[in-house]
Amino acid sequence: MSHIVAPSLLAADFLNLKRDVSLVNQSEADWLHFDVMDGVFVPNISFGQPILKPVAKHCTKVVDVHLMIERPELYVEEFVELGADYVSFHVEATRHVHRTIQLIKGAGGKAGLALNPHTPVEATFDVLEDLDLVVLMSVNPGFGGQKFIYRTLHKIAALKEEIITRNLDVQIEIDGGVGLHNAEKILQAGANVLVAGSAVFKSDDPTDTISRLKNVGIENLHF
Repeated sequence: MSHIVAPSLLAADFLNLKRDVSLVNQSEADWLHFDVMDGVFVPNISFGQPILKPVAKHCTKVVDVHLMIERPELYVEEFVELGADYVSFHVEATRHVHRTIQLIKGAGGKAGLALNPHTPVEATFDVLEDLDLVVLMSVNPGFGGQKFIYRTLHKIAALKEEIITRNLDVQIEIDGGVGLHNAEKILQAGANVLVAGSAVFKSDDPTDTISRLKNVGIENLHF
């Protein structure tokens, strides 16, 4: 099974979002990653529901929404209704993890659980059967352009082993510092979804970068 490339809109040109979404539509990307930040859970503010609605309408790819917000249970259903295919929220951001997963699924979306770099993968184990996706942050959330935390490779391997042991269909997404320099190592560790923001939109040729990420080390990968 080929891996998934999800360019992150956070690194796009905000004055030309339609152009950059069209670029993703026409590329080899599989998903479009959409980061929502509230300035409370993370020290930055991005965009939310009013931007997602037109983006999702124009996007022909899977829309992957990552909520970096407090009390995500208040908002997850609305994000699904506005066009999100996947909605991921942080285990650190709510007391009601299982309930929030059920709200996403009840609204018709696929549910993801995100972990900050300091959070062990075991935090997902009690709800792993209920998840479609686990997002491992490989930088401290809140800002793009950070360097990849290589300890994440060990977390990927541990999570992948648990998924295989339980015979589950759960995808592992890596978000932060992903690029052509480390994509193959990330995939070999067991991840299958690459979120790439600056590596794509800050490159000289974003379409070519997406293609290279899609095809990196493909002959060496076995899922």
